[in-house]
This record gives sequence, C-alpha cells and structure tokens, in this order.
Amino acid sequence: MYKHSVLIGVGEMGGVFARGLLRLGHAIYPVTRHVPLADACREVGDPELVLVAVGEQDLSAVLQQMPAPWRERLCLLQNELLPSDWEGIADPTVISVWFEKKPGREAKEIIPSPVYGPQAELIGRALGTLDLNTRRLASADELLFELVLKNVYILTSNIAGLCFDGSVGELWERHPQYTRDLAMEVIDIQQALTGRTFDREALLQAMLTAFRGDPEHHCLGRSAPARLRRAIAHTDRFGLEAPLMRKLQARLSIA
Repeated sequence: MYKHSVLIGVGEMGGVFARGLLRLGHAIYPVTRHVPLADACREVGDPELVLVAVGEQDLSAVLQQMPAPWRERLCLLQNELLPSDWEGIADPTVISVWFEKKPGREAKEIIPSPVYGPQAELIGRALGTLDLNTRRLASADELLFELVLKNVYILTSNIAGLCFDGSVGELWERHPQYTRDLAMEVIDIQQALTGRTFDREALLQAMLTAFRGDPEHHCLGRSAPARLRRAIAHTDRFGLEAPLMRKLQARLSIA
C-alpha cells in the first residue's frame, strides 16, 4: 500500500518538500486555500504527514481549522516561527529551513536545516533526495535556539536591507557594528516573545556562519517592511527601546 502525505499551501517552498516526498514514493494530496480542511480530511483519510507550507501570516488561521486527526501528523516550516505559534498542538515536527527557493530555480542551500519532531527522519530523507541537508535535533530546547537563530538572521538582514542595498556578506564586511547592534535588538524581541534568555554571542556567531554559507544572499526581501512593522509592534508591546529600528521606521515612514 502506497504511503501518502498532505501538502497545505502549494507554493515554491511546499513544492520542494513535495518533490522530495514524491521521490520517496509518497502520493501527495495538495490542499489549496479554497478547500476546507475538514472536507479534505474526510476525503484523504489518514496521511503519514501533513505539511503546512503556508506563509507565516496565514499559519494561525490554518492551525485553528486543522482537523483533529491531522494534528498529530503536522510538519511546520514557516519563517518567524516560535513555539507559541503552535500552542495547543502537542508534538509537531518543525524544520528551520535554510535553503532558498525562487521561481524557475533549483533550491539553494545556505546551511543544513535543523529539524525536530516525530517526522524528522522522514523529512530528512525526503530533502536528502534533492541533495538538501538536514540536521536532526535532540531536544525542544535545541529547536527553540534554532528557531530564534533563524529569526535573528531574517530580521537582522531584512531590516538592515531597508537602508543598505547589498548582500549579507557585504553588510557584515562594511557595517559590522550596525549589524551587531541591530541583531541585539532582534534578540531582545525574541527573548521577550519566548520568556527565555539566550547566549547572545552564540546567536551572533551562528548568524555569521549562515552569512558565510551564502555571502551573496541579498539582504532586502519583499517582506522586509512588514517584518519591521511587526518588530516595532513587539517592541511597543514589551516596552523595548530598539533605537535602530525606531530610527529606521521614522526615516522610512513605515507605520
């Protein structure tokens, strides 16, 4: 009997995972935003994996509608992801994705992608068929560090990209102190969101390792203004100073 998996969100990133699962012999059932999840669950039945590949802004609504039979099979891969985002779901598989997928191009790896949870082995085998490396984590604490690290990388590079037109390698080479200070503001936010304290230097050095993994990676992404707005909202919520972010917000008139 063939194994099958469900793909919720049929975009570039979801397509990478689907291709890997297909190479393992899985049938893939795609679920678009126009299909009620309850209807899909009744038709598809009992999949081995339910991969949620929607954008971070859509994750909450998708998880609220997630049918009970699928909640124990979930794999999450969104950016800006933290454990509070899957509150009420006991044990999802979570991967911090460190490869980039652009339309018309093969996926480009920056560093191996850490993965944790009951389906970590399956995810690793699927991506391995595409020569994309994963690293299995041993604990939820390791996962939290990796998720915070990815957030520090994305937010620091994207927000810096709003005032600096260049790559992450050039950002660190030309503006190391600004980059460090901005990363510290991002870490302040991550600590406030999680209620945890992290080794700031370890996060910074891990971010620089990712910078070196793809030094030509462009800082500015299309989601950068929205990321800055969310970051400022968090600083307001927790009473954080974040002078660099606030100065940039005022300069660019990003409300």
